[in-house]
Amino acid sequence: MLHEFKSVVRLRSIPAIAVTLGAGAGDPGCKNGPAGFETRTDAALREQGLMLSWHRMPQQAEANLSPLDVVAGAGRWIAGLIRRFAAARERFLVIGGDHSCAIGTWSGAAVALRPAGALGLIWIDAHMDMHVPETTHSGAINGMPVAALLGHGAPQLTRIATTGPALDPRHVCVVGARSFEPEEVAFAERLGVRVIGMAEVERRGVTAVLAEARSIASQGTAAYGVSLDLDAFDPADAPGVGTPAPHGIRATDFVAPWAALTRDPACLGVEIVEYNPARDVAGRTARLMQSLVLSLDLSWAV
Repeated sequence: MLHEFKSVVRLRSIPAIAVTLGAGAGDPGCKNGPAGFETRTDAALREQGLMLSWHRMPQQAEANLSPLDVVAGAGRWIAGLIRRFAAARERFLVIGGDHSCAIGTWSGAAVALRPAGALGLIWIDAHMDMHVPETTHSGAINGMPVAALLGHGAPQLTRIATTGPALDPRHVCVVGARSFEPEEVAFAERLGVRVIGMAEVERRGVTAVLAEARSIASQGTAAYGVSLDLDAFDPADAPGVGTPAPHGIRATDFVAPWAALTRDPACLGVEIVEYNPARDVAGRTARLMQSLVLSLDLSWAV
C-alpha cells in the first residue's frame, strides 16, 4: 500500500508582544489589533513555518482610570518586558494597540541598551506624533509618543523607565509624515529631528529614504528599533487603521526595503501598531502585516 506523507515544516518562533491598548487613541478599536491579527493570520503564518510566541499584556481595570493613567500603566508593563529582551539582545516584535505603546517599548529598550550605547529609532508614520499636552489639538495620547521619548510631555510618560529622555533627537528619523500640525513642525525643527515627509518619499523613493533613516538611527548608537504605524500606508493597502491619511506609502514599494531594514544585525526590534480590525476591508491590512512579519530575518527566530 502506498502512503502519502506530508512534508513536516519545522516551525520557527519569534517573540511577539500583544499590546491590547486603545486608551491613547480617539478610536479605541485598535485595542483589538493583536487579537484580530492573530485570528486572521495565525494559520497562514504557520503554513509558512513561522509561529509567534505571544506575551500578552495583563488586562487593566480601566473604569476609574484616566487615559493617561491607562497608557502609563501599560507603558510600565511593556518597558519591563522589553528591557529583558533588549538586555539579552533577543529580538522582539510588538503588535499594538495604539501608538502610545511605543513610549514603553522604546523606553525599556533604551534603558537596557544604555551600558552599551544609545538607541536609535526609525518612526514610520503618517503623523509626526510630536505633540505635548499644551499643543495637542485632539487630546489623543497616541499623538505624543515621539515627544515623550525625547523627554517632553507629561511626567507619567517621560519617566516610564528612565528619569531622562529615552532618545537623543540626533538618532531619530520620522518617515512618511503627511498629516501634522504647525506645533509639531516647530518641535522637530527646535530639537533637530530629521523628518522625511511623504512628498520627499515620493520624490526619492522608499528604498532611498529608509536607507537614510537607517544611517541616522545607526550612527553613534548601539542598536536601533523600528516603529511602524500602519497609517503610514495608503488607505488602499491598509484601510484597517483609526486615522487614515490619503496618499501614503504603497505596500508594493515597501516590503523589500523593509526586509533590508529589519534584517540588519543592528535592528533590535520592531513594532507594528494601530491595526483596527473593525475598519479592515477584506482583510487587506492583516495580510499586509502578515507579509511584513514573514519578511523578518530567520535570525529573529528560535
